[in-house]
Amino acid sequence: MLRLRGKLRIDTERMMLRPPVHADYRAWAALREQSADFLKPWEPSWSSDHLTRKGFVNRVYWANRSISQGTALPLFLERRADRQLLGAITLDNIRRGPAQAGTIGYWIGESYARQGFMREALTALVHHAFEVLDLSRLESACLPENTASRGLLEKCGYKYEGVAQSYLQINGRWRNHVLYANLRNDRRGRVDG
Repeated sequence: MLRLRGKLRIDTERMMLRPPVHADYRAWAALREQSADFLKPWEPSWSSDHLTRKGFVNRVYWANRSISQGTALPLFLERRADRQLLGAITLDNIRRGPAQAGTIGYWIGESYARQGFMREALTALVHHAFEVLDLSRLESACLPENTASRGLLEKCGYKYEGVAQSYLQINGRWRNHVLYANLRNDRRGRVDG
């Protein structure tokens, strides 16, 4: 982990994971718009201002506030070779005290999917959460039919824990989600879902 000008940065083999900044708006909006059909089946419905500059400015303010308060770590995936924005990953809902836990969510632009970028990012963020933030448990959830996300989680050390009924509104409907967890000191054997 590096801190540049007060900003957090996690380096991976091919990427920098860093908080969003206002100058990312055009690249972010273009990537989200180009990937809309790919992303919308797995995400909550986009608000009417989702792709607007004002909506993005609010995201950047939320990211900065969350990082400074220690409640979340929203990061963009930037390819080091050409500074291309690839997607985002967020460690959110950081709970201290006896829980020492957080929730990780992510998305990637359609043209960068299935190239190992998100696995690289998730592996780095899990390591950061356990070794730097001293968390003990990381949780993630996805739709049962999202085989790509389920496979990613399993490859990154997560284990299936069950199903949450009506967990999130996705694309306008309350949907069940499969729940996965990654434990810092996991002594569980393989758990198939």
